Amino acid sequence: MALVHLSRMIRESATKFGPREAMRYRDADGWRSITYAELAERAEAMARALVSAGIKAGDRVAVFAPNGPDWAVADFGVLMAGAVGVPIYATDTGKQAEQVFLDAGARLVFVGGQEQHDKVAAFESGAPALVAFDPETRLSGPRSSSLADFLGRATPESAREVEARMAAAKFEDLATIIYTSGTTGDRKGAMLTHANFASQFRALDERFEFGQEDRSLCFLPLSHVYERAWSYFVFRTGAANVYLKDPRDAVVAMPEVRPTAMVSVPRLYEKVFAAIQGRVAKSSPVRQRLFRWALGVGSTFEYASRTGAPVGTALKLRHALADKLVLSKIREAVGGDKRFFSAGGAPLAKEIEEFFLSVGLLVCQGYGLTETSPMVTCNAPGAFRFGTVGRPIPGCEVRIADTGEVQVRGDNVMKGYWGKPVETAAAFEDGWFRTGDVGVLEPDGYLRITDRIKDLIITSQGKNVAPQRVEGMLAGHPLLDQVVVIGDRRNFLSALIVPAFPALEERAKEDGIPFASREELVKRPEVVAIYERILRERSHELAGYEKIKRFTLLPRELTQEAGEVTPTLKVKRRVVEQRFSAAIDAMYSAEGRGEVADQA
Repeated sequence: MALVHLSRMIRESATKFGPREAMRYRDADGWRSITYAELAERAEAMARALVSAGIKAGDRVAVFAPNGPDWAVADFGVLMAGAVGVPIYATDTGKQAEQVFLDAGARLVFVGGQEQHDKVAAFESGAPALVAFDPETRLSGPRSSSLADFLGRATPESAREVEARMAAAKFEDLATIIYTSGTTGDRKGAMLTHANFASQFRALDERFEFGQEDRSLCFLPLSHVYERAWSYFVFRTGAANVYLKDPRDAVVAMPEVRPTAMVSVPRLYEKVFAAIQGRVAKSSPVRQRLFRWALGVGSTFEYASRTGAPVGTALKLRHALADKLVLSKIREAVGGDKRFFSAGGAPLAKEIEEFFLSVGLLVCQGYGLTETSPMVTCNAPGAFRFGTVGRPIPGCEVRIADTGEVQVRGDNVMKGYWGKPVETAAAFEDGWFRTGDVGVLEPDGYLRITDRIKDLIITSQGKNVAPQRVEGMLAGHPLLDQVVVIGDRRNFLSALIVPAFPALEERAKEDGIPFASREELVKRPEVVAIYERILRERSHELAGYEKIKRFTLLPRELTQEAGEVTPTLKVKRRVVEQRFSAAIDAMYSAEGRGEVADQA
């Protein structure tokens, strides 16, 4: 499929797919649809309104809203007007939103509803011009406008100006400024061009089959480049994008929406895996054996059929039976057959990749960053190797520096950080972008990421430990939700552990462990003993210095609202270590906390 400038993409899609469903979303009256023809009409109306409001080519326009059709319409309107979109996470505080708005020098901000409106209206620098998507929003100040009023102020002359800007648009033009999630420091605005996104489309065209009969579930924040770039691709192919405002609804929505492909962070796959493992653990021994047999047959069948190996009649018959009894039921729990799942943003445990493949669901783990638009490498249906993040995409080169750092150059790499020439220079070495990740490039091009350089733990004995590897060994256990490994400049590793509370509470009731609150539950010695056993069982493949010696069970999950995880659910380690410093210090005191005894 020929590459088309983002400013013209929706118009071209409307020409090809006009009456087909482009968007689906849920409101108070149920599910609603928007066709490609309607999407193009709305985006062009938005572009005319922006031009009439004085937005010039190259001006920055912010979007501060949850996922939804209005988000995408505003984004495409900005692109058609030749302006630059600046997304702000819907969950950001007013102060965080103001920092992004001011740093980008935005002229106007679209807000989702009352929550975002009130945060913008309270900016210390003064309330900027804003447009509210939600018609129920109570507007305040002369610079606030409803979406209907804003669109209604478009002038006839603006249409000619929009056409002129679209005709003059170039691939090297700046398309968006996306601010990094800030897990290791202050946010910086990555400048991504239309050519950067075109590099993603080339890679997806080459490695994946996806088209107008397909459906994607859009639940990761559109403020993040991962969902944003994928959603552009969805609209380019004529498929349907189904929106969820709240990412926490994804697992529940999948059986209803029945997406044929989608992008996600590992947390979703970990939750599905843990839930199924938990149910199996409570079943009879016969059912447990049936489950294990079915997975084994499924794994053998899928590897053979996907790699071109011969699939004999006996294996086909066994697989048909396993699929009928077990495997198809698991697929139905996530909305049926898929072309593929995609995983990115953090490592996904190989055990979980293998599980999903066994039931006929391929999770294509990839690797990338905001600064690389985002894909650097990916696994694909035709070429995958679990435990790796795949091979470099077309037009992208990867090398491993002497320090072990993964470095990248190619069409997918950003122009630089907005307004930060010093930081931009520091991010490159001889023209190669420094990712800050540690990895190994295998001889046939598959990349393995071991950890973030800034996250690497160096114990007081001088041992290097990759915390993500240790945490990955624990991922997917039915009683574990979040784990943060601690130990930098300490003489052993410890961990902060958030239990999977619904499963733990059920287990406590079954075992007759009394508790009146989660705070009391995590302190019960019987519960601590449960987690000691889990850590011992899951640590067989770890060296002695990599094993967690002590741990603290936290009475609540780490949240975005508390600033402890990013909107894509990555833990902000420095924030967590500071917030729970007393608990961490206690683990290294004489009395300690939960302690994992060494196995004989």
